[in-house]
Amino acid sequence: MTEAFVRLGVHMKTTLLKSEDYTRSPWKNGGGILTDIADAHRPGTTEKDWDSLLWRFAATPIVAPGPFSHMPGIDRLQMVVRGRGLVLKAPGQQFDEREPFTTVRFAGEMEIVTELEAGPVEVVNLMARRGAAEIELLALREPCERPLTAGTHLVYAVSGDCGIRLNSEAFVIPGGNTLKIELTAASRLTLVSGLTVLGSIRLVG
Repeated sequence: MTEAFVRLGVHMKTTLLKSEDYTRSPWKNGGGILTDIADAHRPGTTEKDWDSLLWRFAATPIVAPGPFSHMPGIDRLQMVVRGRGLVLKAPGQQFDEREPFTTVRFAGEMEIVTELEAGPVEVVNLMARRGAAEIELLALREPCERPLTAGTHLVYAVSGDCGIRLNSEAFVIPGGNTLKIELTAASRLTLVSGLTVLGSIRLVG
């Protein structure tokens, strides 16, 4: 990861994560490839793998129907950011992502198979180990203000450049890049322009 800029404040650290520095890794079941944007593992971990994972923010295409990876102990949030028509089917229930930028939450233990009603899609995933972190994922599609709690927040510029303010400080996030915000106290995010996906993580325990 290259830190294109870092700003330090009393309560805030911001780092621009550049798209060319994102890494790639296989799905846990080997059925596809994740674009890893940001993650965290247990302190002192010598080998960073699914067993040591605390949280992960990633994007991935889904180009054909198939099963999701089995991830016991992992809570998952997901939304479609390109394409439409995705449905996740599990025994006795389904999760409707037909409309883009709709967030669904499900447990990694669930037996899920995807259904594509209108061709391939691209999704963003925010995953966290249950009991280790609380997570939230939402899209900001028009100018608005949103409070941010202490923790880690990821502002992903999905399509084109994005303008935001953190309290009174202005940032421009180039398209495809992500601003990582680490807060030790509450702050306020204002979306000025563009389209973003906001992932929020608060470690607990």
